[in-house]
Amino acid sequence: MTAGEPDVADRPDRPRAAFFDVDNTIMHGASIFQMARGLYRRKFLTWRDILHFAWQQVSFVLRGENMGHVADIESKALSFVAGHHVAELQALGEEIYDELMADKIWPGPYELAKAHMTAGDQVWLVTATPVEVAEVIAARLELTGALGTVAERVDGTYTGRLVGGIMHGQAKADAVQALARREGLDLTDCSAYSDSMNDLPMLSLVGRPVAVNPDPRLRAHARAHGWPVHDFRSGRRAARIGVPIAAGSGLAVGLVMGAMAVRRRHNGERD
Repeated sequence: MTAGEPDVADRPDRPRAAFFDVDNTIMHGASIFQMARGLYRRKFLTWRDILHFAWQQVSFVLRGENMGHVADIESKALSFVAGHHVAELQALGEEIYDELMADKIWPGPYELAKAHMTAGDQVWLVTATPVEVAEVIAARLELTGALGTVAERVDGTYTGRLVGGIMHGQAKADAVQALARREGLDLTDCSAYSDSMNDLPMLSLVGRPVAVNPDPRLRAHARAHGWPVHDFRSGRRAARIGVPIAAGSGLAVGLVMGAMAVRRRHNGERD
């Protein structure tokens, strides 16, 4: 086993799975922010909406996940798809992934996910992002599938309301437990990866929790409990991957805001 690979040796011969958070774990930054940028380009959102998403992205990068911010972002994002068909959002998700998300995937965590797949494990993304978008990310990365926030639909059209709540915190743990029952998984044989202390309920379910690009509280918790810690944001490896999170996200936000300012001047938009 090489450095960084999951410890899959000497496990019982039965179904296993690895559960990966998305934002700042397997993807640099917040996936919903990239989705919002893509929707703005396609006239789903206004410049005011994207400024709101940009501010939330800056807050996410600097302070980590906040349940209130996540709920606000997701509920607003889902309200904008009200009246649109499910197939339309799925197609948009594929376009926006290729356009804005593909180059945000961290190579290191993706290598961990691929090692699980090679070992015969299921690999699931577990994220607050709308499930249709999460499924696109999982499909593009050739993973097993995804668990995400579910938007209500009637006759194939979104209502703008949620089914249940945001896939966050305890909701992730509940979804993983339900999946384990369905797939016949023993969670003590499974792994989970996250950057956030907010995912402690999910991490605590499995036999092998791993902190990836952890926030300070999760790093301290992981060290206190002897959990593996992987940080792909600093040093030579980060230099190969790209700019650090804060700098990269700030540049993205600045570019979006600058483009909107130019657009507003040219179009004569009013406040």
